[in-house]
Amino acid sequence: MLNIIVKPLVKLVERYLPDPYIFVLLLSVLVFVAAMVFEQQSPLVVAQQWGDGFWGLLSFSMQMLLVLVTGFMLASTPLVSKLLDRLATLASSAGQAIVLVTLVSLAASWLNWGFGLVVGALFAKALARRVQVDYPLLVASAYSGFVIWHGGLSGSVPLTIATSGHFSEAQIGIIPTSDTIFSWFNLVLVAALFIAVPLLNYLMRPKAEDSVYIDPAKLVPEPLPDLTTARPADKLENSFVITALIALAAAAYLLQYFAKAGGLNLNIVNFLFLFLAILLHGTPRRLLHCLQQAIQGGAGIILQFPFYAGIMAVMIQSGLAQSLSQWFVSFATAESMAFWTFLSAGLVNIFIPSGGGQWAVQAPVMLPAALELGAEVNRIAMAVAWGDAWTNLIQPFWALPVLAIAGLKAKDVMGYCLLQLLVTGIIISLVLSFI
Repeated sequence: MLNIIVKPLVKLVERYLPDPYIFVLLLSVLVFVAAMVFEQQSPLVVAQQWGDGFWGLLSFSMQMLLVLVTGFMLASTPLVSKLLDRLATLASSAGQAIVLVTLVSLAASWLNWGFGLVVGALFAKALARRVQVDYPLLVASAYSGFVIWHGGLSGSVPLTIATSGHFSEAQIGIIPTSDTIFSWFNLVLVAALFIAVPLLNYLMRPKAEDSVYIDPAKLVPEPLPDLTTARPADKLENSFVITALIALAAAAYLLQYFAKAGGLNLNIVNFLFLFLAILLHGTPRRLLHCLQQAIQGGAGIILQFPFYAGIMAVMIQSGLAQSLSQWFVSFATAESMAFWTFLSAGLVNIFIPSGGGQWAVQAPVMLPAALELGAEVNRIAMAVAWGDAWTNLIQPFWALPVLAIAGLKAKDVMGYCLLQLLVTGIIISLVLSFI
């Protein structure tokens, strides 16, 4: 049904959307000019801000690269490959595959955003090996589940304001997750997206003659070459004993970590993925062979993330992000503030693709305005959270790991993501404003 609407969007994006590297360069130029025009910053000052912040996401860049690499290696183990293939047997048609991958991605992203990014992409590949389905739409459906992450258990904004000592505690106190993640309006919103997003993706299926299929053989990892010799070094590389010892140490650490009520975060997700991959591959040689395949998709992360760090620094230090937020708040009322906060957060997220970083910028603007207008502070905080998650649908920054695992380019999926952005934006706006 919706293919009539989405078809021209897909063709438009395929024709005009540049590579994500060009996209981040254009964003950099736009932010430079905006800081000089609207914030009266000199070119040298803006260049200084940009350069000082250029390496500000090095730790996060490595985390995201490990999300890609460890997730790929884990999925390539015989056990996980069989599990994903077994789950994929639940779908026997293209429509069922689209719905199933969307639901799995939504559930995984609600639990943990890093987990959702990897699982959705890996499961899409498992489905494509069994079902003839439009591959770009399948991957776009896997990525669409990411829209829910900031309303879930790893949401940085609700978790921040629920923690004693957060930077806004003097203004708003501590807001428990029962008033944010587990509030009535947020649970309604999550439930609505669990219904609407799979249905939307199902209705966007292209006709058979317009579908893009992929050869299932291209999705199967390369077999391990037989390199066994009599060298002592080869015996070590093919030994399970070393693997077992290091896996035992990792298990001991995790038992202590979770015994202390430690929660899932990106480092723990990567730790789990890495050591499960080490254990399930069995020998160091099998793991290293898989690593060579996994690392090929990480080039975009390595190159582009420093540019986003520079953009974020200019947005924050020049005052551009605060001015943008203030402009949206200037015509808000107590009833409409959640809506305008959501829109402003969605726009700011294009330039500051970091939930925690965005909250640090917008909270000093949004919270005093909410208190002055008498708006619900917990709702305003979640409006920032949902705005941050919403425009990730068209932000190549977050799509890079998914695209690398799937073997696609941004232009292949962003046409579908545009319609997903429109529909989910309407749903989120309505719930935030009226529920």
